[in-house]
Amino acid sequence: MDVAGRVAWLGRLGLCVLLCCLPAPALAQSPQPPIVQGGQSAVPEPGAPGTSAALPDQQSSGSISGVVVDQSEGTIAGAQIRLTREDQSPSEEVLSDADGRFSLANVAPGAFQLTITSEGFSTEVFSGTVGPGQDYIVPQVVLAVATQVTQVTVGLTKVELAEAQIKDQEKQRVLGIIPNFYVSYVPDAVALTSKQKFELAWKSSLDPFTFIGVGAVAGAAQAGDEFSGYGQGAQGYAKRYGATYGDVVIGTFLGSAILPSLLKQDPRYFYKGTGSTRSRILYALASPVICKGDSGVWQPNYSYILGNLAAGGIANFYYPSSDRNGAGQVLGAALVRISESAVSAIFQEFIVRKLTRNPPARAPAQP
Repeated sequence: MDVAGRVAWLGRLGLCVLLCCLPAPALAQSPQPPIVQGGQSAVPEPGAPGTSAALPDQQSSGSISGVVVDQSEGTIAGAQIRLTREDQSPSEEVLSDADGRFSLANVAPGAFQLTITSEGFSTEVFSGTVGPGQDYIVPQVVLAVATQVTQVTVGLTKVELAEAQIKDQEKQRVLGIIPNFYVSYVPDAVALTSKQKFELAWKSSLDPFTFIGVGAVAGAAQAGDEFSGYGQGAQGYAKRYGATYGDVVIGTFLGSAILPSLLKQDPRYFYKGTGSTRSRILYALASPVICKGDSGVWQPNYSYILGNLAAGGIANFYYPSSDRNGAGQVLGAALVRISESAVSAIFQEFIVRKLTRNPPARAPAQP
């Protein structure tokens, strides 16, 4: 073997010795071909066992806590705390403990709203944002005492409502002077009690204008020498005045208090105010003989008719003997009064209300 052949042989021998001396792991670092499954390369998923790459950890939950007190800083036990989220996830509820404290665990990060309620206190709402892993402490929740709203429905009895309606009627004066007490502008006014009928009759009889009107009638009677048996002068005028006032008082109490109480009828004229002119005229003309009963049913006006007859009969006891014509005069006087009442009702229906101060609104009664 020549020198060149020896050098080549020694080189190959050294390379073999070098390869044998390398550690085994160094030989395993060569890249491995992918494993084929079903015609596709099976590449291990990141984060799977045996892989060095893994996904970041999920955001950790936080907590919310606080204390509920009243305005005097006394703790409120049993207050309801409701947690709601903007993402409309299910709400959570807890109650404050004996020390007024509350805590909500495992709260996902993000905006939230707390609604705090307790019986007898006003509701408080608190909003905030909890961060990942944050222990969020709510500022002290102060509940104010709820405002007591008491709704009182005042229900008047029928007697009280009738009394109130009478007070309105007693304010009714034609031209602010002439009493117009026996007219009701409330179509379904409550029926009067017997006591109220007598009180209204007494009020009407003692009204100052009644005395003025009686004086005017007595003066006209004396000027025309009516009831000549009374004579003339001051004495004659006084007798005429007394007789005229007696007619007014007796007629008022008999026709508007005594008989209406016994027969359960309403002595007032109920203003119609609606409908055709013809219907209103007929309604007014019928008022002396048709009235409303205490039951609200229309019926013959026995109280007014019998009251006028009785008043005429009683007047015979104090009229001069020359002016007492018996039953004929009594019946005639009663018919005259009924006719006068019908004419008066027409004036009430079309004129008097316009001249009456303080008429109540035509609102239905509410017993």
